[in-house]
Amino acid sequence: MGGGREGARAAPRHAESPAFTIITGLSGAGRSEAAKALEDLGYFVVDNLPPALLPKLAELAARPGGPGGKLAVVVDARGGVFFGELSKGLEELDGLGIPYRILFLEASDEELVNRYEATRHRHPLAPADRVVEGIRKERLMMEGLRGEADLIIDTTGMGPHELRRRLREAFAEVPPEQGLQVSLVSFGFRYGAPRDADLVLDVRFLPNPHWVDELRPLPGTDPKVRTYVRGQQTYREFMRRLRALLGFMVPGFVAEGKSYLTIAVGCTGGRHRSVVVVEDLAAFFRDKGLAATVMHRDLDR
Repeated sequence: MGGGREGARAAPRHAESPAFTIITGLSGAGRSEAAKALEDLGYFVVDNLPPALLPKLAELAARPGGPGGKLAVVVDARGGVFFGELSKGLEELDGLGIPYRILFLEASDEELVNRYEATRHRHPLAPADRVVEGIRKERLMMEGLRGEADLIIDTTGMGPHELRRRLREAFAEVPPEQGLQVSLVSFGFRYGAPRDADLVLDVRFLPNPHWVDELRPLPGTDPKVRTYVRGQQTYREFMRRLRALLGFMVPGFVAEGKSYLTIAVGCTGGRHRSVVVVEDLAAFFRDKGLAATVMHRDLDR
């Protein structure tokens, strides 16, 4: 689903509010939980819709009295042969000028296997209950759709409550003129980098508060840690250049119709330097009038 649709999307897909949201992604990654979360936000959710019916559903949603932009559709591998029609259905939407957004949920192979073992459910693409093989096939099947996604959420290590919080933030009512919702995530490289980030920044080159006995047990949100990190000349120069870079990039993202931007900032353990950088970036984006949410993934490890 890559090259064939680029011509149809010459204009930004989100020039206006999306007619609806398409929920998709890997089996076991949390699509059902995402559907429930959007229902709680007032969305009308249609589960496992044949992709060929997407244009018709969009037309119905746009009619007076319909759900309008508060409509979500779950499309996944359970659709069997219908899933192959998804690319055609999305091309029709593009041709009709109907705006939509794609929410893609994924998780690591290990996490998905553990979830299937815990629930004893059978993977829809797994031959003879070989879950790993089903996951491999589904990743290949979903690769093109993942590339088209507006928002990718990696639910590895994420419980239902955290996923619902992330979705509430992502689907909150934001004035159209803001144009972009920014998610900032601090993390520790020793625990792995987030898979769903658009930009990943490595700040392990900055002086580490961990080697200061007084600061080691304190989190990056503590004023003493913030003062130490911000007091370094290296940090001040880095942030000056980073703000300039992001100030240059963000208008381009907005012009291209990007609705969500996820920036992950990593240090060794995710407790000090990355936390300070994320907090300062949140202030930077909010000063520009952009909605910015913050998650310190590994702060309490």
